Amino acid sequence: MEWRKSSRSGNTSDCVELRQDLAAVRDSKRPGVTLPVTRTAVRELITRLSR
Repeated sequence: MEWRKSSRSGNTSDCVELRQDLAAVRDSKRPGVTLPVTRTAVRELITRLSR
């Protein structure tokens, strides 16, 4: 599975990317550093961002 970023980010590198199979997020400017999160936290983040 690949890292995904919001389509609203356009072609900039100033974004946070998400990878569901790892339940992790990362800063696109520092792709070697990831922040593990729970699947529940990922779902809540997506829900809050889509409001």
